[in-house]
Amino acid sequence: MSAAAVEHPCDDGPEPLLVTAGSLTERLPGYRVEIIGGVITVAPPQDGPHADALTTLMIPFLAAGLHGKETRILQGVGLWLPGGPEDFAIPDFSVVDADYSTHLVEYSCYDPAVFRLVLEVTSSNYRNDLRNKAAAYAEAKVPVYVIVDRRHGRVHVLTEPTGCGYDSHEVHSPGQTVTLPGSVGAEVTLDVAELVEAGRPRG
Repeated sequence: MSAAAVEHPCDDGPEPLLVTAGSLTERLPGYRVEIIGGVITVAPPQDGPHADALTTLMIPFLAAGLHGKETRILQGVGLWLPGGPEDFAIPDFSVVDADYSTHLVEYSCYDPAVFRLVLEVTSSNYRNDLRNKAAAYAEAKVPVYVIVDRRHGRVHVLTEPTGCGYDSHEVHSPGQTVTLPGSVGAEVTLDVAELVEAGRPRG
């Protein structure tokens, strides 16, 4: 998603970032507000192809039985990040342990330990997903991070988090399929061409 950093007021010293984030969320319905590395970012509502790509993605995950007793498939749920005292992200799509609701941390965000996979579908600010979020999710030890890069028509699969990055970063192009690690809870194979086409900007 496209994101922009936001300055917060400092008349009597800066207010807590979570307070600013909450205020922005109320004032900008439909926008996605996150704090990554101590910086607030605000992303506009997703466009149609972005949503289309997410729906297309859900199909193989549902077919693999990942929305059941062991795991659940969620869109837009908060992940509490260890990188800062108020850091959190809201991935486009996640596979989480089925008992995730018992691991609420704060601000409607959940412990990163329950996340088996997070996925982002990029918009104009794709570098945020490829760099800042990759570092944040690795630090949170999320085992699998998938990026549907709409700008370049590719799918990235990052695995083996080290704390500051992912040791494995594979890039897949249309014509290829991607089989995700079994750690997500089942065998899931993604068709890169199908995802790229679904997310292709129209007009």
